[in-house]
Amino acid sequence: MGLKDILVHVDDARGNEARLRLAIELARRNDAHLTGLFVIEPVDIAMLAAPIGPDVAALATLDAIQEEHRAARRALADRLAATFRGATERAGIAAEWRLAEGAVTDLVILNARYADLAILGQIDPENPGVGAPSPEAVLLGSGRPILVVPYIGAGETVGRRVLAAWSASREASRALNDALPLLEDAETVIVFSVNPARGIAGEGELPAADIALHLARHGIKAEAAYAVAEDIGVGDVLLSRAADLGSDLMVMGGYGHSRLREIVLGGATRTVLRHMTVPVLLSH
Repeated sequence: MGLKDILVHVDDARGNEARLRLAIELARRNDAHLTGLFVIEPVDIAMLAAPIGPDVAALATLDAIQEEHRAARRALADRLAATFRGATERAGIAAEWRLAEGAVTDLVILNARYADLAILGQIDPENPGVGAPSPEAVLLGSGRPILVVPYIGAGETVGRRVLAAWSASREASRALNDALPLLEDAETVIVFSVNPARGIAGEGELPAADIALHLARHGIKAEAAYAVAEDIGVGDVLLSRAADLGSDLMVMGGYGHSRLREIVLGGATRTVLRHMTVPVLLSH
């Protein structure tokens, strides 16, 4: 079953143009309906009001700030909506524009639950932007796969040269299953295991070979590969291999360890989300 309902978060952050182009291409390729979502996130009045106190005049000023912010964001939403409608009409795909107000991550999570795939932008550390959802929170909260597009943009293709991270985990298994519609037309799929566990409880004597065989039964020609690099983080190994292969898509399970452990100690998910240079499909 292909992708039939795709959600793309739209904003004015760096990389939005590439994100929209990629979303339209996937919708066209899968004959899918594409929903563009823009969220107006209110100014944090509590934060602004903290040093001011309950003064009536000050509160009126805060209300004026809120209204000015809302008006500016609505004007931006109108411009982005026109761009979205024009691009989707030219592509000849079914599309819908949604404008919502509230906490952006919560609203993206909610809307993603009604889609097959949610397309988001990578957080730009130099300019996080207003109303940018947290990819990690959407991944963990939506129950849907997410496709994160780098803020530096993306190439002209996605899903032609795929690197799929494999660890014989629940998350990796789900990510590959969720990615099947994107792998059907791939020219190359490398299923790649880093520091594989051997034996009956691990990946056997030929790491990633069994999952490559499973993909072959879906008509996807996949090559199994592995690397042992115990002195380098798994995320760094994946990013390096993706660059070496010229991959235009990475597929991986997100947060195989607890999120708290990754926040404290680091992990492959966080490394890839911070340093990605190609679109990454994640499932949890």
